[in-house]
Amino acid sequence: MKTRMFLNAAFIAISGISFSQKILSGKVVDEGGSPVYGAKVVCESNGQRTVSNADGVFRLNFKEEQQTSIQVEATGFNKHQQIIEKSDFAREVRIVLYPNAKNLEEVQVTATRQIQSATSALLVNAKKDLERKDFGQDIPMLLEFTPSVVTTSDAGAGVGYTGIRIRGVDASRINVTINGIPVNDPESHDVYWVNMPDLVGSIENIQVQRGVGSSTNGAAAFGASVNIKTKDIEEKPYATLDNSYGSFNTMKNSLRVGTGLMNNKFAFDARLSSITSDGYIDRATSDLKSYYLSGAWVGKKSLLKAVVFNGKERTYQSWYGTPESRVRGDVDEMNAYADRNGLSDEERENLLSSGRTYNYYTYKNQVDNYAQDNYQLHFTHSFKKNLVLNVAAHHTYGRGYYEEYRRNQRLSTYGIAPALVGGDTIEETDLIRRRWLDNRFFGGVYSLNYRFSNWNFVFGGAANTYSGQHFGEVIWARFASNSEIEQRYYDNDASKWESSNYLKTTYRKGKLQVVGDLQYRYVNYRFLGIDDVSGEIKDVEQNIDFHFFNPKIAATYSLSYNQEIFVSYGIGNREPVRRDFRESTPANRPKAETMRDLELGYQYNSSKFHLMANLYWMDYTNQLILTGQINDVGGYTRTNVKDSYRAGLEFVGSYKVLKFLRLNAGFTLSQNKIKVFNEYVDEYLDDEPYYTQRVIEHKNADLAFSPNLVANGGFTVMPIKNLTIDWMTKYVGRQFLDNTSNVNRSINPFTFSNLVFSYNLKNVFFKEMTFGFQINNLFNAMYSNNGYTFSYIYGGETTTENFYYPQAGRHFMGRILIGL
Repeated sequence: MKTRMFLNAAFIAISGISFSQKILSGKVVDEGGSPVYGAKVVCESNGQRTVSNADGVFRLNFKEEQQTSIQVEATGFNKHQQIIEKSDFAREVRIVLYPNAKNLEEVQVTATRQIQSATSALLVNAKKDLERKDFGQDIPMLLEFTPSVVTTSDAGAGVGYTGIRIRGVDASRINVTINGIPVNDPESHDVYWVNMPDLVGSIENIQVQRGVGSSTNGAAAFGASVNIKTKDIEEKPYATLDNSYGSFNTMKNSLRVGTGLMNNKFAFDARLSSITSDGYIDRATSDLKSYYLSGAWVGKKSLLKAVVFNGKERTYQSWYGTPESRVRGDVDEMNAYADRNGLSDEERENLLSSGRTYNYYTYKNQVDNYAQDNYQLHFTHSFKKNLVLNVAAHHTYGRGYYEEYRRNQRLSTYGIAPALVGGDTIEETDLIRRRWLDNRFFGGVYSLNYRFSNWNFVFGGAANTYSGQHFGEVIWARFASNSEIEQRYYDNDASKWESSNYLKTTYRKGKLQVVGDLQYRYVNYRFLGIDDVSGEIKDVEQNIDFHFFNPKIAATYSLSYNQEIFVSYGIGNREPVRRDFRESTPANRPKAETMRDLELGYQYNSSKFHLMANLYWMDYTNQLILTGQINDVGGYTRTNVKDSYRAGLEFVGSYKVLKFLRLNAGFTLSQNKIKVFNEYVDEYLDDEPYYTQRVIEHKNADLAFSPNLVANGGFTVMPIKNLTIDWMTKYVGRQFLDNTSNVNRSINPFTFSNLVFSYNLKNVFFKEMTFGFQINNLFNAMYSNNGYTFSYIYGGETTTENFYYPQAGRHFMGRILIGL
């Protein structure tokens, strides 16, 4: 009864807000008078946004009739600015858009993005918002306060190796594209943001889709997709110097220049960036270099654009994590850990004396060294105003290694004969090795967009191929025996081919919009794998094919001009990753994963208030998880579990309290469960067989790294002209390090707050000047946002080793941006 009364009161309140508002109606047409469907309309005074329907009609709501301005833009047309007078509220405003091929570049990403409704549930981070918060940290850090997002940083300060999870889903299950081109590594499916430093300096916007999402190129989205659009063509020439400096000697220097659109035909843009940091964790240094180049030719109905960006990173490894005893400062437990794991005197001293910033690695060249070049060529042509073709070719070339100092390694593992020293046979040695990856990924994507009456059709797809050379070298050994310089001890090549085709259809009639999306994807993976050959385990070439069909359907219904409900259902299928194949035989090879995603939501928009509530149910079949089970070749590989799910409620809201003050809040409340699975724990015995695995059954267990609550709240205030202050506080609930729901193997809940000041001046000394100051983790919270665990049984007692990645306490960044 109380719940019903609350809902009725809420409905009455919302209805009251609705009836008290004034409506501005308008119609968007082209120069011939035909309606323009899907034009984006933004009110500059209050941030309201909507899109025109199939008849070109749009509506905005205001508390009172007032003078304001709106900006209207649509693919293939010039942007239009319209001044709205009080008298315009009494009639239908007519907006005329004129064609411009420059704006056709939006088609590059439209095909792989969810088609947005008037009050879209999708989050789009625009260039202006990204720039205000860009002090040199990686893209995951800039998405920190997106609903359902949890980020990680190995070095503890957001520079170097960083990661992102959405709805508890790890990066390998999040589909990422740049201008519609796949970014996920074809073998591991991971995204290495460290290979694209300062990419945000060349980004127009980022769209985050939660759930199975729209059909995209590359591996299926199994929790979210992130679609990045690089810089649009600028109308006027520009030059920008962007410099930041702060804690841990973190420094960013970036130069951006552009010619603007010359003779209405040509445009060129460039960026050169350097980011360096000592990192919060000991020795976790980063030295990142990157550049971005683009050139465009604009025709009457065509656009040709080339995009090249490169990243080169050299980071000192901080992958090992910090033992739990070191994080807690428990000296007795640290010594016990050192005893259990055979640490040398030097390693023990490093552990005892380092504090939270402990790094296991001390070898001076324990680095990751990698470079990646990305080439894209896009061609877009408008045959008619309602028929647009986009084709693109791409090539990604990556090469590099990580170097390691390894103690007491068996020479035979590296193909080196035992060494004879003074009559003694040496079978183990200390050595330094490099593990290399040299890979190429290239192919093409295409889409054909056709609009007819209330219908919009997109037919598209991709064909991509990948080749990866994996090899290892010994570059030094204390006892080298018969080894050669750069002794190669393994050589493992792989190739992958995939193709996909999809058809998306959107129908809009009155208040109803329906979207259908059908995708077929084919994958062929050829690799050097492990198999049983006449009773002996050997590397043999293997080949596997996958055929996936991924259908989706969605509907949106407008309850009123500022309220709508939406529902969607989709199925996604995804192949296992390289490690799953490499560390298994065909007899125990994992199966592909399947997810069924149901979403139901409601949105309300007004000039002051925005609300979005979304229910989701992601049901998995054969989800791959770590169980501790050892397979038939002695490896700990992921295992399919039959039934698991993620279900939750996402809420996002904002309220404009005053003209200069807006409050923001959001939370995700979820359950993330595996119905039944068996955990395998290594058990060491005193008698034969000396080793076995104990099996423990778990029911209704929590999925690892999936907090039940993620919440944030804050405000944006502009107390004086040109000054913007952003405050945001975030809470992340308990995350389990494995799938057993064991509190003793978990990351404690944590809360932190960030504060950003941005002061902008125009035409004072320079065309533009921005002064920024950022305080991260304002209240100096001591927390970790990532980790891992393993357990074993010896002498009847279970020992669990937890490792964490501590994050920096209070730290600062300052910034000066100069626009010439």
